[in-house]
Amino acid sequence: MTEWYYADRQRRQIGPQPAEEIGRRFRAGEIDAATLVWREGLDSWQPLGSLRAELGLDEAPATLDFRVEPVAPAAIAADPAPAPDGFHAVPAAPPADGGYSPYSAPEAATGAVAAPVHGGAVVQAGLWRRFAASCVDGVVTGLLSYALLIPVMLAFGMSMSSLVESELAGAGMGAGFLLLNYAISFGVPALYFAWMHSSGTQASLGKMAVGAKVVRGNGDPVGFGRAFLRYLAYLLFVVLTCGIGILISGLMVAFTERKQAPHDMLCDTLVVDKWAFTDHPEWQQQGLGTVTVVVLVLFGLFMLALLVLGLALAGMIASMGF
Repeated sequence: MTEWYYADRQRRQIGPQPAEEIGRRFRAGEIDAATLVWREGLDSWQPLGSLRAELGLDEAPATLDFRVEPVAPAAIAADPAPAPDGFHAVPAAPPADGGYSPYSAPEAATGAVAAPVHGGAVVQAGLWRRFAASCVDGVVTGLLSYALLIPVMLAFGMSMSSLVESELAGAGMGAGFLLLNYAISFGVPALYFAWMHSSGTQASLGKMAVGAKVVRGNGDPVGFGRAFLRYLAYLLFVVLTCGIGILISGLMVAFTERKQAPHDMLCDTLVVDKWAFTDHPEWQQQGLGTVTVVVLVLFGLFMLALLVLGLALAGMIASMGF
């Protein structure tokens, strides 16, 4: 069975797939006649329309447009301009160093990371979407941190009990535990955000939930180093301002033109809708979205419960005459 590959509109390799699946996707409108396809034996990527007979698409409805001329290898190599449907043409020739494999051609041709698509409106993720994402990420990083801290606390507790007679050893053990505690509490979130924001999703779990992602100021993906420094900048800003930096960051997200917090400005990053800088900007969401509303309502109920509990405890203490 012949296996086919095709390049989607973000220049990602899809395949291998049988010819029947390519035909099904074509009839469903997922790909069109200008989509570049490749199989073993072809010297270059070709528009799907030029191979319609081989793919068994001659009997397609008359409304489908097959008016696509075959693309010559030299033309593709010389002109890297976008193909008619908006994605960049893939290279037509094997590498010059001779290390060509027909099964590596699609991967090398399409690349692992989609290039940003410019043009059209960009929806910035505003204060409430970012706040809801922070609530979700706070729960995630808290669980991850405590999953590491609890075993550490147990281990240090057992060690200190055996050193109770040595005051110097006990002090050293306590200092070591404190340093490890801070390393885990700050290191886990830093690694989490750096890894998630530099991944293929370009978003932490919270941002994925509210439909947002982190990009460079020009729409490019952020790397691990930049994502790590972005979180470090936020952390330092909050610590140096004794926590007031959280409020300042929120106000700047709410009122600046590109909805950037100080750490965004410093690291040249934006938080945008997940469909921004793609070939489907019309799918961007202008409002808060269902997940954001649900998270905000749950947060409000949680804070209300804490307030009621605090008032009840205060009344109890007052009634006891303390």
